[in-house]
Amino acid sequence: AAVLCTRIIFQLTFLLLDCPSRRELQGTLKQVQKLLTAHETSYCNKTIYQTTCPKLDAPTNGRKLGKSQSVGHEVHFLCDPGYELVGAESRLCQESLVWSGQQPTCRDINECASSPCLNGGTCVDEASQFSCVCAKGWAGVTCQTATHAAAATTLPAATNGPFVRPPRCTITQGTTHCTCEPGYTISGRDSYTCTGISTELDTVMMKALILFHNGQAGRLCQHACVNTAGGYRCTCPAGYDVTRDGRGCKDIDECATRLNNCTKDQTCINTNGGFQCVRVECPKIPNATYIKTSPMRCERNPCPMDNKACSQTPNSFSYHYLSLVSNLSAPRVMFRVSALRQVGDTLRFSLLGGRPIRRYFTVQRSDRLTGQLMLVSPVQGPATLEAEVEMMELERREQLGRYITKVTMFVSQYDF
Repeated sequence: AAVLCTRIIFQLTFLLLDCPSRRELQGTLKQVQKLLTAHETSYCNKTIYQTTCPKLDAPTNGRKLGKSQSVGHEVHFLCDPGYELVGAESRLCQESLVWSGQQPTCRDINECASSPCLNGGTCVDEASQFSCVCAKGWAGVTCQTATHAAAATTLPAATNGPFVRPPRCTITQGTTHCTCEPGYTISGRDSYTCTGISTELDTVMMKALILFHNGQAGRLCQHACVNTAGGYRCTCPAGYDVTRDGRGCKDIDECATRLNNCTKDQTCINTNGGFQCVRVECPKIPNATYIKTSPMRCERNPCPMDNKACSQTPNSFSYHYLSLVSNLSAPRVMFRVSALRQVGDTLRFSLLGGRPIRRYFTVQRSDRLTGQLMLVSPVQGPATLEAEVEMMELERREQLGRYITKVTMFVSQYDF
């Protein structure tokens, strides 16, 4: 380039000093134009402008969200049901045109890692679920209930003496004929007395218990079977009513029926078999103050312009409550958090808290604007679990907003 500029200056100086003719001037200008064109072509061929990062592939058994490969943009990764992400959930295209972090992978979730099978049962890891091979005398999804052999010692004590009912007798041509209600027979000692068929009743009750403990869809009683005169009846635990068919159990909504003692400043949350009275208190965080904008939401008061510490605190806290049955199968989606629109160039979702909560839950992205709280392992009730999902908006890695969603789950001691 320096030689070219020197030649051009020399030729132009020559032209100015010697006052060439018009033909000479035109020839010199054409030569200068050719030199400039040749130099431009040579420079463009040697220089390649790269303004994007290399293309990234989705992990096996997973997906990639985001198509932009420009500097400052992120792509996000999530796994198919039954798999968990190993590595970074997001990668950023840096100014060096190299992606941050390492390429993540999707690993099969070991549903047996939490040892869900009880009472000596063997766990079998399957695609997106698990199954239990129960030891003798135990049955149920997690081998939690005793069958005939194990429950024999816990059956209700036999009734003292047989049930007695009067017979229905008619006299035909001087002969008396007596019959009994279903479940009864004429006494061998007294042809005018109906006694309960105890062995038959016990058999009915035993079958009902076995059906219940084995967890069959057509089980006789969902909760407990009680031996009665000439038959049986199904009962439910406190907080439940027997369904119309007399076999199932239906939760009583204490909040809707006002069978609760919650005060006016509390919110009644119906749970399986009971209720909870909750009152949301806005968090107290250094450098920021919060005000309750609804019974289940607190928002941050405006921050001073020069207070960066305040602007880094969460913009809002939302509170939600769920009622779950015991040993709910996993994996499954429990709750979703979404942004109404994209603010900034990046939206991140994460699960706050330590190892105990991560034993049961994880957060995955379902689309560009939505994150979902996933149950990854069954929870044995009764229990109360709290999970916090954070949604963060960023622009070139600078935080624009943080939003915390607190999900409290009340787990019943029963699987219905």
